[in-house]
Amino acid sequence: MKSVGSAALKMVEEVWRQFNTIPGLMEGTTKPDYATCVKISTDASLKEMIPPGALVMITPLVAGTLFGVESLAGVLAGSLVSGVQIAISASNTGGAWDNAKKYIEAGGSEHARTLGPKGSEAHKAAVIGDTMGDPLKDTLGPSLKWF
Repeated sequence: MKSVGSAALKMVEEVWRQFNTIPGLMEGTTKPDYATCVKISTDASLKEMIPPGALVMITPLVAGTLFGVESLAGVLAGSLVSGVQIAISASNTGGAWDNAKKYIEAGGSEHARTLGPKGSEAHKAAVIGDTMGDPLKDTLGPSLKWF
């Protein structure tokens, strides 16, 4: 999750840099430098996957070598059980937060109408929840189910 935020911050900085340095970009007469943005995303995704990938690969090797087969079985079983629980929780939480915003915007029920229209405090809170929920259900949940 931190990796997504840091990559997004680098992307925002690059977009601002392009708007400030490329003449005509703000007016739409010049095309932006897409290659730099793609490079930022690619570099961040590859670089940020090294530590978790190494952890997943090295932990069973170390546990099996230093502590034996029983310890390795415990590490693998514990990783599987805890990873699945966190993945299910993250996916469900993210989906619920996303649907809360849709529920308020649709206003299909009496309860949704009492929460207020777009721009109300409840809607603003739901938008924040949706912003947090999308990475949970779209990135964290699916990625953890494999670990």
